[in-house]
Amino acid sequence: MSDMRQLTERGRAIEDGSFAIIEREAGKHGFAPPEWQVVRRVIHATADFEFLSLVAIHPEAVSAGVRALRAGCPVVVDVKMIQAGLSEERLATYGCRVSCFISDEDVIAAARANASTRGAEAMRKAHRLGVLDGALVAVGNAPTALLEVGRLVREEGARPELIVGVPVGFVSAAESKEAALGLPVPTIVARGRKGGSPVAVAVLHALLALSTEGSA
Repeated sequence: MSDMRQLTERGRAIEDGSFAIIEREAGKHGFAPPEWQVVRRVIHATADFEFLSLVAIHPEAVSAGVRALRAGCPVVVDVKMIQAGLSEERLATYGCRVSCFISDEDVIAAARANASTRGAEAMRKAHRLGVLDGALVAVGNAPTALLEVGRLVREEGARPELIVGVPVGFVSAAESKEAALGLPVPTIVARGRKGGSPVAVAVLHALLALSTEGSA
């Protein structure tokens, strides 16, 4: 597959220069090369070197994500900000489709009726539709969505290929990520309060780059 980063020559030079600065300033780290590509892109997206100590990657996470993308897996996200940030062309090359249910009328109605949240109900809908199994799930905004994915895995047998759990915030954000680390599913999380949709997008784009390069 050809390089699909859609960068101009000048844009590529800027990105490569940014990565060189990150390499220099990060110094030694304990990440394997494919894992480092994920962490490096998160730092590139945030200009925050604290992610060196916050990102936790399951030993099988990168290979699971790459394998799932190459197989054309569903990509389930909690908010449209992640969907908007992803390269549809690159995903379409593998046959991957992005689903985000948080603004669906039935999801909103269920959240009101159940005194729940749209994030949690969106993940329940994804499970009902059968798109969680074999999926790459990315949560960047709603801790309740990540907590619900965890419940669906533990109690209802949902089996995504990879969970990217990086919700940002103060209420349940850190706790949702710690809970995700204990799931029987590979995970990539940003521990603590930091994270967000740009971090989720960065992780997914790193996995797409690895899929294209055949590096994992």
